[in-house]
Amino acid sequence: MPSRRRFLSAASLAATGLALAPLAACSRDAAAPAAAPPAASPASPPADAGTLITRAIPSTGETVPVIGAGTSGSYEVALDSPDFARLRDTIRVFFDGGATVFDTSPNYSNADEVLGALLAEGGWRDRCFLATKIAADDRAAMETQWAETQRRLRTDRVELLQVHNLRALDIAWPYAQQLKQAGATRYIGLTHYLESGHAALVEAMRAHRPDFVQVNYSVNAPQAAQTVLPLAQELGIAVLINRAFDDGKLFARVKDMALPAWAAEVGVTSWSQLFLKFAISHPAVTAVIPATGRPDRQADQLRAGSGPLLSEAQQAELVAQFA
Repeated sequence: MPSRRRFLSAASLAATGLALAPLAACSRDAAAPAAAPPAASPASPPADAGTLITRAIPSTGETVPVIGAGTSGSYEVALDSPDFARLRDTIRVFFDGGATVFDTSPNYSNADEVLGALLAEGGWRDRCFLATKIAADDRAAMETQWAETQRRLRTDRVELLQVHNLRALDIAWPYAQQLKQAGATRYIGLTHYLESGHAALVEAMRAHRPDFVQVNYSVNAPQAAQTVLPLAQELGIAVLINRAFDDGKLFARVKDMALPAWAAEVGVTSWSQLFLKFAISHPAVTAVIPATGRPDRQADQLRAGSGPLLSEAQQAELVAQFA
């Protein structure tokens, strides 16, 4: 695990445009400074302050909004509960705000069932870029899990199927490829949620060239910017960001803390928006997928997806502040 000194060193270099050179907003520069930049996948300019920025998926050029949603925790509720009723309003805010990307997993207790019910009830399935995962240890279990995933999500296809935390990758990856060939998913990918998994994720990215990777990246855990994100740019791989709030721990750190003086310049009015805008300001990032079960928080998170992105200096300042 990198030390505090390494965090601060990286932040200092970033401020001078060296270590975090790939962080230039709205560009897709190559990982190595001397190399020619790959084809750009810039953020689409918002038509107005409320229009979500979009990014292109490198393997196809399809665009998706930069603010998505996850289901871990927030969507693990009883179908007959007040929490489910509140999720009806939350997901309506999500889709009415122009967002589309939803990430879930069969091992998030009953989250798939809840999301499937909400998508069916609201008629939102066709508007949803639905991402889920394979999270089992052998082929028979994976096949059973996939059948159950389809039943619970109330769909026979998804947009993205990911191997969860590289689990049983030698078995899961060929199965994912088979499902893609069969038309059960448009894209396939790999995920991890810890820095300790980044080296293995990088190795798998080079070996398998997935359409997507999903990785943790936040102001207090920016290590992916040194490894996973530059490689994704180099190889043309879309990136989903998890744990942008460090499982909520960041909010405890900023309680009663004022936003940076420059926050208003980038249209930020909350720490939630700032943490998400930090993530999407890296040009390798396709979308960030925070989970919430509250409509007011969903609306707040969506506001991070429009307006100016953070400069390299602003990103570096945040990394130094939270190191």
